Amino acid sequence: MQTIDALGHRLSSYLEPSQIDQVRRAYYYAEQAHDGQFRRSGEPYITHPLAVANILSAIHMDHQSLVAALLHDVIEDTAVSKKALSEQFGSTVANLVDGVSKLTQFESDSHAEKQAENFQKMALAMARDIRVILVKLADRLHNMRTLNSLSPDKKRRIAKETIEIYAPIAHRLGMNDMRVEYEDRGFTALYPLRARRLQAALNTVRGNRKELVEKIQRAIELRLERDGIHALVIGREKHLYSIYQKMRTKKKSFKEIMDVYAFRIIVDSVDDCYRVLGAIHNLYKPVINEFKDYIAIPKANGYQSLHTVLVGMHGVPIEVQIRTKEMDEMANSGIAAHWLYKSADSDVAAGSQARARQWVQGLLEMQQRAGNSLEFIENVKIDLFPDEVYVFTPKGRIVELPAGATPVDFAYAVHTDIGNSCVACRINDRLAPLSQPLESGQRVTIITSPGAQPNHNWLNFVVTGKARSGIRHYLKTQLQAQSIELGHRILNRALANAGSSIEKLTEEQVRRLLKETHANSLDEILEDIGLGNRIAFAIAKILVPQQADTDQEKGANIYSPLTIDSTEGMVVSFARCCRPIPGDPILGHISAGKGLVIHQENCHNIAEIRHNPEKISHVNWAPSVSGEFLTDVRVEVESERGIIASLATRISEQKASIEQINVDERDAHNSVITLCLGVKNRIHLANIMRRIRIMGSVIRISRVKN
Repeated sequence: MQTIDALGHRLSSYLEPSQIDQVRRAYYYAEQAHDGQFRRSGEPYITHPLAVANILSAIHMDHQSLVAALLHDVIEDTAVSKKALSEQFGSTVANLVDGVSKLTQFESDSHAEKQAENFQKMALAMARDIRVILVKLADRLHNMRTLNSLSPDKKRRIAKETIEIYAPIAHRLGMNDMRVEYEDRGFTALYPLRARRLQAALNTVRGNRKELVEKIQRAIELRLERDGIHALVIGREKHLYSIYQKMRTKKKSFKEIMDVYAFRIIVDSVDDCYRVLGAIHNLYKPVINEFKDYIAIPKANGYQSLHTVLVGMHGVPIEVQIRTKEMDEMANSGIAAHWLYKSADSDVAAGSQARARQWVQGLLEMQQRAGNSLEFIENVKIDLFPDEVYVFTPKGRIVELPAGATPVDFAYAVHTDIGNSCVACRINDRLAPLSQPLESGQRVTIITSPGAQPNHNWLNFVVTGKARSGIRHYLKTQLQAQSIELGHRILNRALANAGSSIEKLTEEQVRRLLKETHANSLDEILEDIGLGNRIAFAIAKILVPQQADTDQEKGANIYSPLTIDSTEGMVVSFARCCRPIPGDPILGHISAGKGLVIHQENCHNIAEIRHNPEKISHVNWAPSVSGEFLTDVRVEVESERGIIASLATRISEQKASIEQINVDERDAHNSVITLCLGVKNRIHLANIMRRIRIMGSVIRISRVKN
């Protein structure tokens, strides 16, 4: 069993005596606070914080992190307050403990929203001090090591959460050793039978492989010795969960995965890495397209190494990773290597620290833009996918993106404003679609326009959380502004009956309205009216009660109509059933959540509610209405070769667009062609129909009505 004396002895190798005394004091403080508390396994509770501190001491964490590790459950599980901790150990330690405590709450509560909210708190705590997540990761690691004492349900839930959230975070921070242990322990807890079968198969294969592994290793060592390169060659084993994942995702058999032999070569300098690469490419033939240089372009989590695949004796594939000692430490400990190498002032570790901070900063930005905590956690999970592509800006800066990322993801990664105003892109100086997945090494140029705005369809293909949250945030804000403006116009028109307007309302009237509707602001009410969730007539009645009553008795309907001046706007839409265009007599139907839907006056779909003043809005076209409006036209023709091409020519001559064509063959001689056209107004449509009617093979043409 671990003791505080053993921990103190361990810390003496890198901490000052005064700092070790602080850690001891925290231990006795925590021991007293947890007195009488026991773990599920029956051990005194203090064994858990001590184990967490031991995990952190192995990566040489500073004394404040160790103090926080020993005290991390004190606020949560005992009567000690954050204020008391602050007085005893200082505000930095108290904030670390508080940050970790907030995260622990969501483990006992299975509700997704609760979990997501606590994850948001973690992002905020991490932004203030990255050590919060390191203490939390160590806490989770000890919990995974002692998982067997829990009930099967709780065991599975914690294992699932660890694989879904904590393992990817450890990977994102470059802490490979921790990630591997999380995944293997989580896999064993989630699928005990599969894990046992796989482990047994692995043990069997290990014996058969031993001889060949030693042969390859010796061949590599001899070649490097001959070239005068001092290096350590290690045969590398895949861990249980990665074998399972590869079998599942790549649909490969266990034998196919185990047929690959992996080695790691550790050298003294970066120059030696490239010399080793040359030597082993001389020894065995390299596989084309399987070489990756993560030293020149490190992974997003700071990982650096040369990767190559060779064809060895008897045609066996050999995977080789070449790196320096420092890079190897970095690959295993990630951001924690910052503490391991603090004295040496390591550039590698400092780079990892900077990347981690950048990632946390990105989390914060997403958290501010997300509509709710569930949306936030969804975006974060997207961003935790480990596969990356590396592309270049026109000035040569490297941008790291997840696999499958598109130019829109790239635009948002560079800056949110560039994403919001992006209209097109060039990949390696060639125009390309915004939805095209990017590949490593491409140079991407984003073309922006001042009046542009994000397209709702982008959500179908973007893959980064930052792009997704940026698009949603913009669309939500835009929808809100347009809803408020429409609500303002509709309510003003309803108030006009009472000889009033929004501008003439007194503070007392607004206060009474907010009280009766339980709304927080007038804008909130206007937005609801614009979206069709509240009825302007009812709101006007609350604001000017007597006048509204008398008008209703008289059957007043002296509304000044709203004017529709373009196709733009997300809360004014045009009904597909009758497709109104400028010049058609129209009515507006207020539909919940959709805002104002414009129909033709004689549309069958609004027949029942035509005389209901609460649901119907009187609207007119503005004199200078602009935009392209869709309408359906039905053309009966004699079947002949090239008829569709002739129709398209006539339509384009009139400067109209064809959005859709549907051909229905009646018999061998006649067909009915239904066209969905984009036109400016009724006059424009009449000109198009006149041009089509005079075609020889056209029998009849008419506009489609529902």
